[in-house]
Amino acid sequence: MSPVAGLLLTGGASRRMGRDKAALRLAGEPMAVRLGRLLSGAAGPVLEVGPGRSGLASVREDPPGQGPLAAVAAGARALWAMGWHGPAVVLACDLPLLTSDALALLADWPGTAAVLPAPGGRRQPLCARWAHADLAAAAEGAALGRRAIGDLPAVPPGIVLGPGDWSGVGPEPFVDADGPEDLRALGFDLAEPPVAADAGGRR
Repeated sequence: MSPVAGLLLTGGASRRMGRDKAALRLAGEPMAVRLGRLLSGAAGPVLEVGPGRSGLASVREDPPGQGPLAAVAAGARALWAMGWHGPAVVLACDLPLLTSDALALLADWPGTAAVLPAPGGRRQPLCARWAHADLAAAAEGAALGRRAIGDLPAVPPGIVLGPGDWSGVGPEPFVDADGPEDLRALGFDLAEPPVAADAGGRR
């Protein structure tokens, strides 16, 4: 078993993208399938929180569609039911440049505290390692009806990573793509299937 578990969130509404981000194809492979494959190589146990788009074992928040905090909470509860009480890498399904090396950087960072990359100075909580305490806080917040991620995962005592920390694992592996304009800015054209980054960060 890996020192870190994994949660892949695939149940978002994808309103800005105008199509299901989990189903976007990168080099013929749906985004959810690709990210599930990469996450499985860096973490374990690994679960999808969503409708079952990745090929991973999946769970759902109840009711579905409550947002990412509820999804993380549902995933955390499922991990606890499996006997896992450590940290987990949490991924949204909108990371076209993510690489296996970038995921390994998060999963293998020393300690068990939260680790958040901050591309462009903006912390990326949905491509981050969450500490057990952060997962517990998500479950508590969701039980109280909260929907926004807020300040989770909490730092300090967590680690915020800058470009110098991931320079060897790809140029922009932690940048998300919420809409078509974001994909175009990253060099993708939705008129044609985008080409996936390989493990070394090349496209």
